[in-house]
Amino acid sequence: MKSKNQILLFSIILITISLSLMAYKVKYLNFPLFQEETTNIWNIEAKITFDAKKNQSALISMALPSSQDGLIIINEESSSANYGYTNSTINNVKRAIWSKREVEQGEQVLYYSIDLIKDKYYKTKPIEFEQTIETQDASKPIIQAALSLLDNIYNKSANSLSFTSLLIQEFNSKEPSQAALMIKNNYMKTDIQKRDVLIKLINKIGYKVRTIGALYLEDKQRNISLTPMLEVLHKDKWYLFDINKGLLENSSDILIWQRGSQFLLEAEGVKNSNVKFSVTKNIVPARSAALSKDVKNQNTLLDFSLFVLPNETQNTFKLLLLVPLGALVVVLMRIFIGIKTSGTFMPVLLAMAFIETQLLPGILMFIVVVTMGLIVRSYLSHLNLLLVARISSVLIVVVGIMAFVAILSQKLGLEYATSITFFPIIILAWTIERMSIIWEEDGAKEVIQQGSGSLLVSILAYFAMTNNTLSFITFNFPEVLLAVLGLIILVGRYSGYRLSELYRFYTMVK
Repeated sequence: MKSKNQILLFSIILITISLSLMAYKVKYLNFPLFQEETTNIWNIEAKITFDAKKNQSALISMALPSSQDGLIIINEESSSANYGYTNSTINNVKRAIWSKREVEQGEQVLYYSIDLIKDKYYKTKPIEFEQTIETQDASKPIIQAALSLLDNIYNKSANSLSFTSLLIQEFNSKEPSQAALMIKNNYMKTDIQKRDVLIKLINKIGYKVRTIGALYLEDKQRNISLTPMLEVLHKDKWYLFDINKGLLENSSDILIWQRGSQFLLEAEGVKNSNVKFSVTKNIVPARSAALSKDVKNQNTLLDFSLFVLPNETQNTFKLLLLVPLGALVVVLMRIFIGIKTSGTFMPVLLAMAFIETQLLPGILMFIVVVTMGLIVRSYLSHLNLLLVARISSVLIVVVGIMAFVAILSQKLGLEYATSITFFPIIILAWTIERMSIIWEEDGAKEVIQQGSGSLLVSILAYFAMTNNTLSFITFNFPEVLLAVLGLIILVGRYSGYRLSELYRFYTMVK
């Protein structure tokens, strides 16, 4: 394969890998492309209240939500002053347990809260929950009415889903049948009773059904109870039903807190125990939410990334990752435009210095230091020093000039000038030496061209490196550097005319 084709193929592979990794992080890990993007984190707080008996031990147990498709729990906290707190799993149900040997008499309050994020790609393994359905004594007329109702709806249905939908619809109809009205008036005075009766009727037909206690994710809800719901099995998949609305095709806005027949709250040694819930929506930066979510997912791509580094090191890489952008600007300006610079990547170092000193003060200080350095260098040339001694002398002079400019600026009240120390001293010394030699060999015009070219390219690199969007993308998507590398390799094969050369030959073409 020819080298030209190899370079083209290699560049395409690099760019493709870069864009693929970025697309994966955006689509599946919910990483934002822009810094301003935000997302929602839902905070669910359970408040447990009870009356304690004096000098009695207390043991309180509450069922906790299990894994759910589309929702990731990123944080769990328990607030229970002077209470012992543990977690345990009983019959596949995770429970929070608070305990205390001797409780002070009076009302006690315990808190448990979780933070969760929506993620449509998050999937969990199905878990079997124990479901006990107790029989209920009823009069013969009620039993006959229930059998008649079940027989009628069963003949109109095709499977467990359609049967459950028709059954719920019948009890919520404005004009229910006589059998449904009789059952409703006697056994469905509350939503929990209604849910339990529906479960018994569905189970009577032989369909698998289980109890659900859920919360709608709606902002600013206070002191609410779990909404009674039920799940019905169909083709090895559980489907969620609201007892008033029917089948819920989209459950992304519902947190299932309790499944199965285990009690939500169990308390020993206390009385009047109760639990209420609050739901709050918090708006946070999308990147922070994505990183918080990965703590639970343990995604390998993020587990081996810059985000695992200490904050101080991350801040260093935020600046270092901008250098390839400056290098790309230099490559484009030198190869396509034909701008001459003093040194290959000296403009990139100048741009990094401008980031610290601000642009206009940095340009002014660069011009002052280089001008004064050239004057001193012209005098040193008459001393016929060796190269090493001459460069060292220029270096010392540059340091002295920078110190003098910093002190003078401080006296004049120009505080930003003290940041002159961020300038690359060695590079400035070599730049002054190089410009001095060019001055002696090619004249002042060439020095001005290279000096102004370096300054122009460094200014363009500065704007590229200080662009908020590019800075955000390079740090959060460091794989974009593969695309930058691919572009530089492609540009490196260009051997055509530069724009500056076209300008030179314009008269001849005309």
